[in-house]
This record gives sequence, C-alpha cells and structure tokens, in this order.
Amino acid sequence: MALNDEIRIGVIGAGNIGNVHILGLLETPGVTVAAVADVFLPLAEARAKEHQISKVYGNGEDLIHDPDIDAVVIAVSNEWHAPLAVKALQAGKHVLLEKPMAIDVKAAKEIVLAERESGKVLMISHQRRWEPLNMQVKELVQRGKLGNIYHAKTGWLRRKGIPGWGTWFTQMSKSGGGPLIDIGVHMLDLSLSLMGNPRPVSVFGATYSEFGPKRRGIGSWGKPNWSGSYDVEDLATALIKMDNGSTLTLDVSWAALTETDNQPYIHLLGTEGGATLRGSTYGKLFAEMFDKEIDVELQLPEQQTDPRLLMNMHFLECIRTGSEPLTSVMSGYTNNLILNAIYESSRTGKEVELDWDLSN
Repeated sequence: MALNDEIRIGVIGAGNIGNVHILGLLETPGVTVAAVADVFLPLAEARAKEHQISKVYGNGEDLIHDPDIDAVVIAVSNEWHAPLAVKALQAGKHVLLEKPMAIDVKAAKEIVLAERESGKVLMISHQRRWEPLNMQVKELVQRGKLGNIYHAKTGWLRRKGIPGWGTWFTQMSKSGGGPLIDIGVHMLDLSLSLMGNPRPVSVFGATYSEFGPKRRGIGSWGKPNWSGSYDVEDLATALIKMDNGSTLTLDVSWAALTETDNQPYIHLLGTEGGATLRGSTYGKLFAEMFDKEIDVELQLPEQQTDPRLLMNMHFLECIRTGSEPLTSVMSGYTNNLILNAIYESSRTGKEVELDWDLSN
C-alpha cells in the first residue's frame, strides 16, 4: 500500500465504544469510515445516518468480506474478539482490536497464529500509551534516565463503578472477567511498556467478588439488566515477576470501600530515578543529587493531540509501511497470559508460572 493511499475502514460494533472509534476515525487524516456493522441492525443504521457512513451490515462477517474494506475496528463484547479478528485476518484485513485481545489464552493464541499466517497488521487499542505524560516518561526510560526499573506499582481503584450490571460486562462467559480484564489490562499494558517490556515469568494473584453479587457498587457506565447475572470479580490484586528480576504489583477494582480518586496510577521505582503518573494530567519525577531529594513535576504540552488520534495515526502508519505496532499482537498475548494466570492463581491459591509455548 502506498504511503498516501486512503484507507477504508469498517467498524464492527455500533455501541458506545464503537461510536468512540467512529468519532476518532472521522478526525483522522487518510481514513474513510466506509462501513459499520452491528447485530442490532437498527443501531448500526442509526450510526450510519448520524455519521454519513455509506454501508451498513447486520453482522461483522458480512463487513469483513466486503472487498472494498482495507481494515476493520473490532469493538464488540470480549467473547467475539478472537472469532472476528481471526476471520478478518484470514480475509486479508488489517485489524484494530479493542482490549482485551481475547477472552482467554486459548483464544489469544488463535489470534497470534492467524496474524502470523496473514501478514496483516493487528494492533490492540491501548490509547493510554499515547497520552502525553506517559510518552514523556517512556522517553526518559528509553534514554536510561531512571536507570534500572526494578519495581512498579500500578492500579485503578474505582469506589462505585460496576458497568452494565447483568449485561455481558458482568458475565464471565461473555467478558472473561471483571475489572481485571476490563481496566486492569490497560494498566498492565502501560506498566510493562514503561518498565521497558521485561518478560513476565510468574504471577501470584487473588480476586474478590464482594459487592457485585449483592447489586452494590453500581456505576454509571452502561444500562443495567436486572434479570441478568453477575459472576465476575469486583477487585483483583497480583504480584508479577519478570525474567530480569523486576516486579510489578497490580490492584484494580470496580467497587471497593476505600479512599480513591478513581484515577489510574503508576509508580516506577528505578535505580537512578522514579516516576509517578496519575490519571492523564499528573506526573512527577523523583531523584537524589548531592544527598538532596529532587522532585520535578511533569508539564503537559501547551498544544495536545488526542491520544486516540495518535493511536489511529500509528495504526495507519503500520498498515502503510508494514511495521509492527507498539501494541502488537504479542503485547496483547502477554497481557492475556498474565490475566489468565491471575485468575488461575486466585482459584488455586498458588503462584503460576507463565507458559509461553504457542504450540500447545
């Protein structure tokens, strides 16, 4: 594909997150949002009318097989991520896939193998990597300014934030989990990147479901279905060990009786410096010189570019040049391995070693 070619993208999933993607793509140079699909056809038709999208489909497979589509965005419930991604890759489409990459490790492996066989780009939608303060800290880590990152702490504690009680969000068979797989995956992805992408080797974790089953801790995202069910966790915690000896702790919740500002956070502890990031607007660096503590608050750029726009532009660049995305299929697989191990560790009460063998 030539560097200046217009890329025609179809969006599978016309719900809230699908609409976020449509709005972002409409602002992205070099893109035409050429089609939208949803199993609830009236919703897809409404989105098409709202955004002047020419083609509408009642299911993702029909959109995937449209010969005029170059790439697809998959923004549906977690259980359909792998089936649709594999079919799209096999049909010769590039894929921007919502997180988590898959509902479990088995499904994630299917995507990895399909991506390798297709020669197409598959990128995971982790827009937090393109937030300005996160990018500043990443650059410092790459330049060695923090030294060796030997430990990191990350989390996202929501006090009262269970989404869509009774819908697919709160059903293990459809979502693969609760806050761990929903928001924890964002923090895993970003933390591992900021640590320099060490290879995780083992996990000890625990999950708890104290509020959701009692219909407490309900948030504002999504419309509850009180005839539905809740069988996922509402809090998860884990310690992840890396092959270079570094460690990462993770704490995430949809509902928890604790003091929290409901903002995601990361603390990086390095041998030459440290960093704290909270939300999208606060960052601070820590060092010591001449036996004195030095704290430096990071500054947001005067002119900011939407992280989703930067993410979309990176996706297009990878399609045009054939380069590997920052949030590649293997980064998604790494996240799925860790998530799976946390759930397994919680069930068994034991530390779980990660199995990187894609052949089994």
